[in-house]
Amino acid sequence: MFDRFLEFATHHPLLVGAFVVVLLIWALYEARRSGANAVSSSEATHLINREDAQIVDLREAKEFKAGYIAGAINIPNGKLESRLGELENFKDQPVILVCKAGQQSSAAALKLEKAGFTKVKRLRGGMAQWQADDLPTVNKSKKK
Repeated sequence: MFDRFLEFATHHPLLVGAFVVVLLIWALYEARRSGANAVSSSEATHLINREDAQIVDLREAKEFKAGYIAGAINIPNGKLESRLGELENFKDQPVILVCKAGQQSSAAALKLEKAGFTKVKRLRGGMAQWQADDLPTVNKSKKK
């Protein structure tokens, strides 16, 4: 199999070179895009304390109740578009999107920006990073 690849590469160096260039450009674009508007846990804390940022937790209700950032609004990612009205009051203040590991918040940030939100941020690493940084969470699980 590898022999065939080498044979193809030696017979079509321009094609292989073009593929490698396109692959590198795509990788750089994705790396840059994933870091856009992302804030660390400490930057998020600063935005919450100094600029009255609103936290929007994109996880499902069960995960949210297990532990969330104080003051967060829970709007599951799949219901974000239908519940945008709940966030209208926060269009001109920082909104920090939080998901489980920081992966789903990119798409949600684009939705909010299209809806006119001007200061959308994403928590880099999501709740996993927040908890790894040993920052406080609120727990609403039922107590006996």
